[in-house]
Amino acid sequence: MKEKFDVMGMTCASCQAHVDKSVRKVDGVKDCNVNLLSENMEVEYDETKTNPQEIIAAVQKGGYDAKLQQATKQENAIVSTNKRKDEDLKKRKQDLIASFIFTIPLFYLSMGSMMNWPGIPSIFLGHHNMMIFALTELLLCLPVLFINGHYFKGGFKSLFHLAPNMDSLIAIGSGASVVYSLYAMYMMAYYMGRGQLELAHSFHMDLYFETAAMILTLISLGKYFEARSKKRTSEAINSLMELAPDRATVLDNGVEKIVGINDIQVGDLVVVKSGESIAVDGKIVEGSTSVDESMITGESIPVDKTVGDLVIGSTTNQNGRIVVETMKTNAQSTLSQIIALVEEAGNSKAPIARLADIISGYFVPAVIGIALVTLLAWLILGQSFHFALTMAISVLVISCPCALGLATPTAIMVGTGRAAKMGLLIKNAEALETASKINMMVFDKTGTLTRGTPEVTDAMFKNEEDKAYAISLEAMSSHPLAKAIVNAQDVALKNVTSYEEIAGEGIKGIVDHKQVLAGNKKLMDHFHIVIENDVDYASEGKTPLYFAIDNQYVGVMALQDEIKPGAKELIADLHQRGIKTMMLTGDNERTAKAIANQLDMDYRAEVLPQDKERIVHELQDEGYIVGMIGDGINDAPALTRADVGVSFTSGLDIAIESADLVLMKNDLHDLVVAFDLSKATIKNIKENLFWALFYNAICIPVAAGLFYPSFGWKLSPMLGSFAMSFSSVFVVSNALRLRFFKDKHPHHEAVEESQKHEATMSLKPESKQPPITKTNCDKIVKIEGMMCDHCQQRVAEALNAIKNVEAEVNLEAGEAYLEVFSNDVTDASIQEAVEKAGYKVTDIIVHKKYQEKDYDLVVEVNGMFCKNCENHVRQALNAIDGVSADVALFEGKAYIKCEKEVNYEVIKEAIAKAGYQAGEIKEVRKMFHLGKKKNEKTMDIEGMMCEHCASRVSQALNDIDGVEATVSLDHHQANVKLTGNVSDEALTQAVVDAGYKVKGIH
Repeated sequence: MKEKFDVMGMTCASCQAHVDKSVRKVDGVKDCNVNLLSENMEVEYDETKTNPQEIIAAVQKGGYDAKLQQATKQENAIVSTNKRKDEDLKKRKQDLIASFIFTIPLFYLSMGSMMNWPGIPSIFLGHHNMMIFALTELLLCLPVLFINGHYFKGGFKSLFHLAPNMDSLIAIGSGASVVYSLYAMYMMAYYMGRGQLELAHSFHMDLYFETAAMILTLISLGKYFEARSKKRTSEAINSLMELAPDRATVLDNGVEKIVGINDIQVGDLVVVKSGESIAVDGKIVEGSTSVDESMITGESIPVDKTVGDLVIGSTTNQNGRIVVETMKTNAQSTLSQIIALVEEAGNSKAPIARLADIISGYFVPAVIGIALVTLLAWLILGQSFHFALTMAISVLVISCPCALGLATPTAIMVGTGRAAKMGLLIKNAEALETASKINMMVFDKTGTLTRGTPEVTDAMFKNEEDKAYAISLEAMSSHPLAKAIVNAQDVALKNVTSYEEIAGEGIKGIVDHKQVLAGNKKLMDHFHIVIENDVDYASEGKTPLYFAIDNQYVGVMALQDEIKPGAKELIADLHQRGIKTMMLTGDNERTAKAIANQLDMDYRAEVLPQDKERIVHELQDEGYIVGMIGDGINDAPALTRADVGVSFTSGLDIAIESADLVLMKNDLHDLVVAFDLSKATIKNIKENLFWALFYNAICIPVAAGLFYPSFGWKLSPMLGSFAMSFSSVFVVSNALRLRFFKDKHPHHEAVEESQKHEATMSLKPESKQPPITKTNCDKIVKIEGMMCDHCQQRVAEALNAIKNVEAEVNLEAGEAYLEVFSNDVTDASIQEAVEKAGYKVTDIIVHKKYQEKDYDLVVEVNGMFCKNCENHVRQALNAIDGVSADVALFEGKAYIKCEKEVNYEVIKEAIAKAGYQAGEIKEVRKMFHLGKKKNEKTMDIEGMMCEHCASRVSQALNDIDGVEATVSLDHHQANVKLTGNVSDEALTQAVVDAGYKVKGIH
């Protein structure tokens, strides 16, 4: 059983080593991973031999404290840890400020009195004021000792348990300073009472109160910066957690209600509106949309989804309302699993960390020993006790096991977090380290190097009847080749009464009382069947499947599986990095060779599923560090056997479980990215370990005074404490550089740029478009301050630099006319761009391109975010019979002309199918004019103010021979039915004679 515990009181690598040692001594504990960075440990133990209480007791016996993590949900555990870190950081800051308040005047008083600094009151100067000076220093030092008392409490407690740590070094060093200073005070008082001021003055110079205070304060300063930096190492997990919405909308008997994310159960229907995060992993049962999955997969291009498609929780619904059937609870979701894996990887130990653990276990006792030897050596050499003590204290405070303990976990935490953001899930630190050493990469063929969806290219049978028998048997199989055969052939299936799969060879069965065999050449040889076909499909990279009925050959089908895009480039990239490659396939020798030649890699053909694991083992025995990538059930044993197993999220669950590295984007190139990130992380760890060890190797001899006789080099305890603190800050800061790791591969960058170009092409057109004017623009920006052509050019450049914006600037009018292709472009961003160019925006107006009076209906449309959305809605509406539509993105409206009567529900349904929501529908012109025939006309009339006006127009028109007219006062229109030959001029003249004006006839 595995349990997680929070561990309190650890301050350095030595603490981590002692906790680990204490827990491993407990009978029944199988494994223990203690993490100094996250202040927790994971213990695997035998429940029949021990329990959490005994494990906690072992930690306490070692001088620390622990408690079982009670959180049942991953998020709660992380939130609890983050909260604890925030509180700790806040307290450290308060203690640090308080320490400086007392330390600064203490330091100034001590050093200023010796170096004649200005501002020292005379009450502290001179032989007769020595005791006042000493007592003042003591009073200023006591609060600092009290504020930082945890160093003494933890340090001496660990020392008492024979497990000294960094706190022990600090406690001994600063404590020795205080004790010796108190001794000096007593000697001062003794000699002053006897009038021996010269002797009293000699002890006056041996006060170390400021040294003790400065040691504690500077170490606290370093610890504060270290804690602040360490907190940043878990930013990846925190940012992943922030992706998950807290609440969601659930359909309960058709009624929408808001519930907490943890209350959603499998089978619940969740409503996701435009712009919202999808709350759960599930399947779309209503609506269609585009989903931004970049936060999970790292893929920047949105993915189109419709009914039946799967969606991942915490991704973003870009447009359209969808209803999702929940398939996993929040605790089981993809995001929760990613968070768990990233935290688990960060808490795990890489093999390289064992070196630091071994060194840390002996480091602090060795330092204490060196300090004692230093003290005694200088006393034997005739130096004063003051000099010898200074050297010994310097040794204690300069030594830094913290940096050693942080070297590995910080880099691993940041590296795995960065990997998760790039769509790479690394399950443990060992895999992260091993990936940097891979020198042989083994590939499954189908679904990995190839698309995994083969197609039938050739079919040769003796007759159609035999073909029907063969396809009927294949219909029983779930193998991709069988599915391809069945899908490609349209025949009436026969009755299959027996079916059996023969591993690595094919299938056999009874079809309409005949024994049918279907499989590779090995199957035919197994049943002693002579193949009567001499076409060499294998040399063409095709897979031949042979068929026999009642032990007689009847035909063959050839299938080909297309190589995945990027597979060839991947193999070339691996070879460039010195990594050999091998393809494993069940295909025959010639087929495998044809594909391997295309990819320029080694291969093993006719490999049975159980043989893959054996081949990986053989390669390991030859001395290779082997990586294996696959996605099927038959790959699971080989993935487990490999030093690093790799799978895709598109693979089966068992393959993902067996893998150490999961490629979230299902992109082969990410394998190279993973290897490069692994190398960068291990390089970072080695840098950290080098500087931590190099620092101590150089600083301890200097602090001990080894170079003092020859060069006069001497290190003060205060400078030593400052250097020690910031060595840890340096190590953590170096690890944080991994946050900026990027894929620098030229081929991949070209692909990314191509994808971005394709994605934006539909949004932002090329510059060779009709000029943007005030009549066809989306927004009008009024600008003050433009004086000349240069000003006009500067504003134009600033506006056109905004993504998804095309602009033309009119100097004379003091305006810019913008075509805006996405709602992501805000008025604030437009104003900011203009103001950065040095000009002032006075107004930004959404241009109404369409006049309501020219249309029959105006429909509010919700959920449009870009010009693509605008086009989708326009296409959906124009597809309705009798409808002509214009759509305005920034108004959120569709303007519709109708040639026939159209039901409002039809309009709403068309908009919904396009993935958007129809709001209010406003009828601008009465629908009575719809469905006009050739002898019907509608007249737009201006000037009618009342029913009397409408009556006058109606009478004027109906007085014309061959005219039947109906007039609408509300819409200022007349619907005219012509029974004779009447011109538009005659109709217009009649209305004018009645005292009104005709605006148009249509």
